[in-house]
Amino acid sequence: MISINRYPLEMLYLIGSLSILTILIYGRDKLAALTGRRRTSENTLHLLSFIGGWPGALLGQALFNHKTSKQPFRHIFWVCVISNLAFIAWTFTSNGEYFLYR
Repeated sequence: MISINRYPLEMLYLIGSLSILTILIYGRDKLAALTGRRRTSENTLHLLSFIGGWPGALLGQALFNHKTSKQPFRHIFWVCVISNLAFIAWTFTSNGEYFLYR
């Protein structure tokens, strides 16, 4: 069984990098919404959350009060979060460990 101390640093760097990118895009989108400029599509925001940037998305939503009341968006966002957490949990199984280290 894989332990958290042996979890690949590349995965943690990937999640961290995607989170930083995602929070910056949330901030830019909020500014665009306030100034009437071109917006980032919701599909892009969801994709970033789905591929691992959801911690940054969650922080961006809180810091910028952005996308916090639009229920269809929130529903899809939480599906992305749960999917990510399920994937991470799976990587702690023997099949998931094999996937990470092959």
